[in-house]
Amino acid sequence: MSKTILVTGACGWLGSAIVDALLKRGDAVIATDLAVSPAIAALSAGNAALTAVAADLGEWHQVMRLFEAHRPDAVIHAAAIVGVIQAADIPIKAQRINVEGSINLFEAMRLSEVKRVIHISTEETYGDFLSDMIDEDHPQKPLSIYGLTKLAAEHYGRVYSRDHGLECINVRTCWVYGPHLPRLRMPRIFVEAALRGEAFHQVDGGNLSVDQVYIDDTVQGALLALDKDKHRYDAYNIATGVAPTLRDTAEAVNRAIPGAKITVGDSGPYHHGGKVLSAVKGALDISRAKAELGYAPRYDLQRGIEATIAATRERMNQNGS
Repeated sequence: MSKTILVTGACGWLGSAIVDALLKRGDAVIATDLAVSPAIAALSAGNAALTAVAADLGEWHQVMRLFEAHRPDAVIHAAAIVGVIQAADIPIKAQRINVEGSINLFEAMRLSEVKRVIHISTEETYGDFLSDMIDEDHPQKPLSIYGLTKLAAEHYGRVYSRDHGLECINVRTCWVYGPHLPRLRMPRIFVEAALRGEAFHQVDGGNLSVDQVYIDDTVQGALLALDKDKHRYDAYNIATGVAPTLRDTAEAVNRAIPGAKITVGDSGPYHHGGKVLSAVKGALDISRAKAELGYAPRYDLQRGIEATIAATRERMNQNGS
């Protein structure tokens, strides 16, 4: 039975992929973001199941108006200032969007009697991993502003769930990648350099092990959490359960593109954007998501890199770059 799903951050990279997946399976979607992107506007013009609405989650009356006008059955909350560097550069805006925006959303849900929200969270809420693989009960001691804001949103959701009967479910993903990743970080920078025939050397972080999850698997996990009848838990790791190093990632690109020369050095720990020290990472234990949701990642690193390369090559050929 189809439902009406409100997707926040719907014009972002991950949000738009969620919108597309919901529409393909027959749901109606209310897609909201600060501004409606040309892609979402064009899609809504030809699809009666999609309604695109510009709204600022930081403005209470705009959020409440969304619920009054469209009466969604549930919410997927993907709106955020995403990423360690981005949140560090604009910490006040990150707090306003990631925390205050979430509170406004939860409060509007309470007043509108909408129960379920799937909050797209992050491994950054854990801070330094204390072992090579961690589960959802690992201590949450974030080291980044991004992680702090997402953990605050998780905790607000727990209070609203306890006090007002909401179902605030947190999907903690890890380093999501795939075609058209909007941020200039690996593996995008590795793939684009290789396709241009350029050698690329990243100086630091070669030994950083981190779970990298292809975007389609992230979307799969979010929709499985949305659809589950009753949740015993309020958080799920949605990743791969494997933590390749950054050097492994470079080698995956080199295997997929003949002649590619992508290398990563050992000179110290990894810094996001070359300036913000990364927390210690590893693999996310996905046993809970497998058992409770039926989640099964379809992309290992090599397959995900190859899919990313194919889409990137097509885009670069179209753009003549």
